[in-house]
Amino acid sequence: MITISSAEFQRNFGRYQDVALTEPVAITRNGRERVVVLSVDEYHRLKQRDRQVLSLVDFNEADLQAILAAEPPPEAATYDHEVAG
Repeated sequence: MITISSAEFQRNFGRYQDVALTEPVAITRNGRERVVVLSVDEYHRLKQRDRQVLSLVDFNEADLQAILAAEPPPEAATYDHEVAG
């Protein structure tokens, strides 16, 4: 990802549109990243990865039983300290 100032982006809008087709372009204002320009294909790819939040009423009994029976893989023990209370 390349990073440019908002002034540079405004001066060379067409150029950075083309760059954004191959890699994201971070645009800064006052030295801080504010927005990122990316291709529509990359945007759609990211949107497909959105997660849907479900509540318990969205699951049937078989789903709930499968969740209750699930066991984490051994390597997940590395994160036990994050949930220990």
